Parts: sequence; C-alpha cells; structure tokens
Amino acid sequence: MTKTLIRGRLLTFKRAPLSLTDTASYRYEHDGGLLVEDGIIAAIGDYAEVKAQAPDDVAEIDHRPHLILPGLIDTHLHFPQMQVIASYAGSLLEWLNTYTFHEELRFVDTDHATRIAGRFYDELLRHGTTTAAAYCSVHKTSADAYFTEAMKRGMCMIGGKVMMDRNAPQGLLDTPQMAYDETLAVITDWHGKGRCHVAITPRFAITSTPEQMQAAQALATEFPDLHIQTHLSENLDEIAFTCELYPKAKDYTDIYAHYGLLGPKTLLGHAIHLSDREADVLSETGSVAVHCPTSNLFIGSGLFPLNAIRRRDKPVRVGVATDIGGGSSYSMLRTMDEAYKIQQILGERLNPLDSFHLMTRGNAEALSLVDRIGTLEVGTDADLVVLNAAATPAMALRMETVTTLPEELFLLQTMGDDRAVAETYVGGTAMKGGLIGS
Repeated sequence: MTKTLIRGRLLTFKRAPLSLTDTASYRYEHDGGLLVEDGIIAAIGDYAEVKAQAPDDVAEIDHRPHLILPGLIDTHLHFPQMQVIASYAGSLLEWLNTYTFHEELRFVDTDHATRIAGRFYDELLRHGTTTAAAYCSVHKTSADAYFTEAMKRGMCMIGGKVMMDRNAPQGLLDTPQMAYDETLAVITDWHGKGRCHVAITPRFAITSTPEQMQAAQALATEFPDLHIQTHLSENLDEIAFTCELYPKAKDYTDIYAHYGLLGPKTLLGHAIHLSDREADVLSETGSVAVHCPTSNLFIGSGLFPLNAIRRRDKPVRVGVATDIGGGSSYSMLRTMDEAYKIQQILGERLNPLDSFHLMTRGNAEALSLVDRIGTLEVGTDADLVVLNAAATPAMALRMETVTTLPEELFLLQTMGDDRAVAETYVGGTAMKGGLIGS
C-alpha cells in the first residue's frame, strides 16, 4: 500500500458559508497533514497528529506555506472548442455558426481528437481543475479520445457525445437513432470504467428535433443514474428561436420537462433568463443551473442572478463553470473573479468563502459526487490543488498586508490564475509538473 504524507495549510468546506465570518462552515489547519493511501485520504488533521499515525518510512511532501484545497471542479465546458477560444463575434448564434460548428467538424478525425484531448487535460491540470463535465463533439471518436485521456490520468470526469440532428452543418448532424445508438455505445464502452461518468448530451433544443429529444428521453429512462447535460436560456435570440421550434411548450424549460430530462443530475448550462415559473420547475426537480460568468460576459448573453436564484423561496441548485471556448479562461479562479463582478453589477456581494466553496464542495454537490470529490474528508479521493497566493510579484506585494484567510482567498480569486497553482494532485499523484498530453 502506497502512503504519502502531504503537509501544508489545509482548507475544506463542511457546507455553504452563510457569511464571511461563518468559521463553522469550513475546516482550516494552519499546519496540517493529509495522509494519502492508494489515492484515498486516510487521515486529516494537525500535522503532528497525522504524522504520529503514519508509518516511520512514509514519504513526505511539504507544501508550506501554500494552501491545500480539494481539486477545483468545472461543471460545464466544451472539449472540442479549445481552438475557438478568443474568437470575435457579436452574439451566441453568430459565434456558433461562424466558428464553433466548423471547428467541431474536425473531431471526426481520431488523430485530431486525440491530440486536443491531451492538450485539454494538460490545461485543466495546469489550472488546478481535477474534475470537469464536458461536451464532446457529435462524433463518437471525440468521446473515445476524451475518456481515453481521462483513464490515462486517472481523473474523475463526466462527458458525453453531443446529440444534434438539425440547425448545424451536415458533418455535425446525426439522426435520432444514430444519437441513441452511439450514446449507448459510449455508455457501454466508458461509463463506470476507472472514474469515468457518461452524460446524455443533447446540445440544446435548437439542434435537436422532437424525435431526437425522444431518443434522449429513452436513454434517460434506461439509465436513470446518468448525468444529463444541455443548455438553457443563455441568450434572448436563442430563447425566441427555441420557442418557435417548440410552439406548444410553455417556455424553454418546459421543453426539457416534457421529455423527462430534468432532475437532480441534470446540468443546465447558463440558465440566465428564467421566468419565476421556470425557476420553480428547476427547484422542484432538483435540476442544476450552471453559471458561466466569463462566457456570459464575453458573448454578451446577460448577468446570471447567482445570489438571487439561491435565496428564492424555492431555491435553485447552482454550479459554476468556465464554458471553454465561449468562456475566456480555463481557470476557475478567473471564473469566480468574473462571477464576483457580475454580482457587484447586480448590487449583490459574493464573498470569497462562498466562491471557494462553489469551486470545490459546491460543484461536487452540483454533480452529485460529493461523496468522492470536493472535500478533504477521510475516505474521499485525494484530488488536491496547492495554491500560492504570492505567485507573482504583484500578488506577493499584496500578501504582505493580508492578515486573514478570507483576505488571502479573495486575493487568489482576484489576481490568481494558473501561475498560482503550485501543484495539482489526482488520486494522490502530483500531476502539474509531469503532464503527458503535449
């Protein structure tokens, strides 16, 4: 049995913080120790106490004075869109038709999909992200490349072959039967293998006919434990077009409800422009609205009411995500910096404890995987990120005046990026310095 003792300042959340002074919501060890056995956290606590439990010959890694947290989690992004990040366009539909769909056509080629999968996982790990929920392209080859790379690195990853049979170039279209058959094949080949989770993935209602939505419904009925991921109410033009395509639906959300696609493991990208009725439906079904702040700002889609939607009488579950390539950074730190600014514009506050909870335990709860990831609790997978709040000269200068943990977290959120990630661990194995996808 392989045992490692990792030393540093430890931070893990017990629940969502109620305020900036809610110290009961988290556990912090100023000089902490994590004992890792075969990729699982076996003990957590004061370093001296954990050291006393460990064998005399245990391998030790000292990360002081850095901060060690659970690995960061990204709940919505597009693996085939790495090479369209930073593409100039005026709106969502223009961006899709001008850049994205053309790029995704390339993923029919196995060599291309394999190369980009390696780069994709490199970027996640470089930015401290150890789990993500991603869209592949419509081609099964892209899903195979995605999960092959996840297996190679031992990562807990969610992904799915996109289903779409209209309103896209010919090379990106499947059929309802083909979407069903190929998704079933991806499930058979990959779900439950290693730490892989397959998601049923109709891209959004615009690109799926009613017949294909029925195929997605059939899969959801046959495999009720699988995640479902799609897009909802990102852009006003998108909403109008969707409702034209489904004129009998009460609203956008009602389309997914009609086909039985809402539930506790449903991840709805963006979900910015929801009526009260729609938010009630999401609350009642336990569906997750995934906030993608850098994308929402870059494409000009709108301002997601993160705080307001969580404090409703019928609160909506939320996740946070980068949405690459509509988003502008792979970093969850940059993502939460933009989320903070959006709340400021809306006259709200997003405190740094809340931000770091969302990036770790909060997103693990959104993915229904908090029993395995998102915390430093004993028995969970040892996916970790080590953060250095003095990683750049400007950050180091600011750190000279930081006196509290929330101040340090806010500095990391505001000025941090991949340079602040000193190390990333997957299953107790250091990954950032030994990437294999290039």
